[in-house]
Amino acid sequence: MKDIGTTSLVILGALLLSVTLAHGEEAPLHLALPTDNTALLRGDDSEFYQVIERNLHGVISYPWQGGRYGFVRDPVELAGETVYTRFHEGLDIRPMQRDARGEPLDEVRAIADGTVVYTNTAAGASNYGRYVVVEHRWGACPYYSLYGHLSAIAVHPGEPVRQGEKLAIMGHTGEGITRERAHVHLELNLLLNDHFAAWHDTFFKNDPNWHGIYNGINLAGLDLARLYLALRGNSSLTIPAFIAQEETYYKVIVENSPNFELPTRYPWLLEGAPNEKPLSWEVSFARSGLPLHIAPSKRRVVQPELSYVKSGPIDCRYLTRGVVAGHGEKAHLTDSGQALMRLLTFPD
Repeated sequence: MKDIGTTSLVILGALLLSVTLAHGEEAPLHLALPTDNTALLRGDDSEFYQVIERNLHGVISYPWQGGRYGFVRDPVELAGETVYTRFHEGLDIRPMQRDARGEPLDEVRAIADGTVVYTNTAAGASNYGRYVVVEHRWGACPYYSLYGHLSAIAVHPGEPVRQGEKLAIMGHTGEGITRERAHVHLELNLLLNDHFAAWHDTFFKNDPNWHGIYNGINLAGLDLARLYLALRGNSSLTIPAFIAQEETYYKVIVENSPNFELPTRYPWLLEGAPNEKPLSWEVSFARSGLPLHIAPSKRRVVQPELSYVKSGPIDCRYLTRGVVAGHGEKAHLTDSGQALMRLLTFPD
């Protein structure tokens, strides 16, 4: 690892200051649902989530559970149990209104005050179809709501929006979304790295990135449905307090780079405050890949290294979106996992 020297010490000082400021400014959340469909809050999940088509052992079904956040898709039999291996990063909210042709009519609205930072108007340029990203500021930190599969977009980048303000009309744009399965896909995310476009050009040379830093790979989503419900019982809940409840599934050590942006963008991720420049950082992740904690490490690394994974009989590649493979002492970062961890400190 290169000696960062004085630059790193300056960054470290800024980190310590930002930790103090951020922890003093954590803000309670006031979130609204993006459409008139409020069945989630009544406990009527089957009326809230849009169904998917599932093929399990040749039996076709249409479970609403596939519209939830989490590992809810692509079931396989592993170690004598059914394991859902495909992660769904948002909520698929079904429409309340359709016209005579079956087209959805629901308005899609901002879940909180914010600023529109990106709109994708080219339906075929993303699996999200036409989508909008809104930046929100809570506790001096940026968070990003994403609204996907839209039919028409009513806002432009740079435009401030208020909670409940119309962003778009629900649709079924995006790969594999039929009119019958029209919905809005909703996420709430952390942003990983401002240098994402250069990272993508390095690791995906033959796959154009049309969306700058607002590509879905650069957005790590939290369990928004659970957050909505948790806020009903605790109106003072903050995102740091909510994420602190998540289970650590694996940990990765990355080098101490001036381009490691997570601690400065989300200083509440830091566990304590290091007294001196650490050799590296150990990042804890949920099974989904959502960053949970960052701790200073004394291990010198030249590339990301797996330092912990939850033990179990099933190969981790099925449980971690392919970031980690194997289990026990043979667990390791996959090539794609290495590339994703490089994103955290890119250009490193």
